[in-house]
Amino acid sequence: MAPSAGGRDERETVRDLLGGHGRTYADEAGIRLKDTPQPLYELLVLAHLLSARIRAATAVAAARALFDAGMRDARRMRDATWQQRVDALGRGGYRRYDERTSTQLGDAARLVLDRYGGDLRRLRKTAGGEPERLRDLLCEVPGIGPAGADIFLREVQGVWPEVAPYLDRKALEGARRLGLPGDPRKLPRLVRKEELPSLAAALVRAALDRHVVEDVEEAHARHAAQA
Repeated sequence: MAPSAGGRDERETVRDLLGGHGRTYADEAGIRLKDTPQPLYELLVLAHLLSARIRAATAVAAARALFDAGMRDARRMRDATWQQRVDALGRGGYRRYDERTSTQLGDAARLVLDRYGGDLRRLRKTAGGEPERLRDLLCEVPGIGPAGADIFLREVQGVWPEVAPYLDRKALEGARRLGLPGDPRKLPRLVRKEELPSLAAALVRAALDRHVVEDVEEAHARHAAQA
């Protein structure tokens, strides 16, 4: 996509992007994200699943299947059997990594319970509000590597304000594909603060799927024809 000609075009590009692709991954997974233990834990599980080399839609479906099976908090995830976790992942279509992921989910739940009492707000407190420290602590959770930590922080910035703006390399890659600034200091100026999680999710989709870029290009062409 050709670079935007100025602030106005950049804002139009962002509006078109958000209009078609701005739903957060948490929302897709049915997570009503707020700063309380259950949705924060659900987001951690979703970030774990999304970080594997598997389609995002499959990861979202697998997260929903785990939650539908009652594994919505660390205690219930830990207390579920390995086979129950495997079965739920399978119902979500997450079969390629289901056995390893089941083990990791159990181990991760135990760590979250032992270290943070099942409440990721304690992880936030331990990090002292520093995004890099948050990222490091998240990476200590089994199954959460740098990619998973980035996913969690992109989505949680709406309820943990000290994280915002959080636009990682994958989001910035999407911005460049759309002709938007690849500078994490400039991009946030194009949206309201509460829209940052949606912007981050939409930019990641643009990085992963060329059809997202094509959709925005078509919308841009329609605007030009109407001008």
